[in-house]
Amino acid sequence: MADSMSEFRRVADEVRNWGRWGDDDELGTLNLITADKVAEAASLVRKGKVISLGGDFSSAGPQGAFQFRQNPTHVMTVDGGDARTLAEYGPQWLRNSVAHQVAEFFVDNPFRFNDDMIVMPLQAATQWDALSHVYYEDKLYNGFPADSVTSFGAFRCGIEKVDRKGIVSRGVLLDVVRHRGSEVFLEPGTPVTPQELDDVARAQGVTITPGDIVVVHTGWWTRFLSTGDGAEPGAGLHWTCASWFHDHDVAAVAADNLMVEDPDPANGVEGTFLPMHMLCLRDMGLMLGEYWDLTELAADCAGDGVYEFQLVAPPLKVVGAVGAPVSPVAIK
Repeated sequence: MADSMSEFRRVADEVRNWGRWGDDDELGTLNLITADKVAEAASLVRKGKVISLGGDFSSAGPQGAFQFRQNPTHVMTVDGGDARTLAEYGPQWLRNSVAHQVAEFFVDNPFRFNDDMIVMPLQAATQWDALSHVYYEDKLYNGFPADSVTSFGAFRCGIEKVDRKGIVSRGVLLDVVRHRGSEVFLEPGTPVTPQELDDVARAQGVTITPGDIVVVHTGWWTRFLSTGDGAEPGAGLHWTCASWFHDHDVAAVAADNLMVEDPDPANGVEGTFLPMHMLCLRDMGLMLGEYWDLTELAADCAGDGVYEFQLVAPPLKVVGAVGAPVSPVAIK
């Protein structure tokens, strides 16, 4: 049964970080990643193993299941066939054009090249939500006005503002799939509660400390890779986990599913959508990472029993963007 809006507002008041790092702050909980924290993360590298946590940016991605975001479209703008054709025919029939200029270069020069471009929503596949992505009651994080995000981009809390932190910290995997003994992923209708996060951490012998980036394994991405069904629901974090993140001074949170939080309205708040997004991004200033591929990392952590690592996950620095692609890596 969904919780009441009054309960939501009570939690929002408890977790709100507005003014905690100053009235002009646009980093939110990334402020918890100190220089000492970055050094601690580097000290966790023992075997020099690099594990990619990023999914493919391709036409077969999960966003194809939704109408308002599409999968990336990859287009070649120059390729080997072009080079051959331009070198052979270009000078005769493409006068006064860029193609003609390139063709003349190709004729007597062994150098060749390929070029391409991509058209995509900035939040297709593996990505970070910027603090400007979600708001309510006309306010962004730290009380900035919602209309500071215009058709020209986010003037406040854009994704490029995090470049001073770079998002490098101690990462901690909480493998809920393994803890539950699930075969692949967490079935719909079984949200992850704050108590379960504590139970998983205890079972793994790991402690969450201020400035950590918590990475939650739900198994959804592994399931998607086998089915190709980007619309298939799966369990996520219960909205009250926002309080858990606040209590533990977590710097950021990522998961291998679509929304991080549980999408079932029955496990949310009456009269609203994605309440944990509202609390994390707007009230706490805590960024959310979605569609991370945790399959290999979960297997490696289960194999050596080490669930902490150096996490390097800077987003693409798109000025004014409310989210951006990322190709995160865990280093153990």
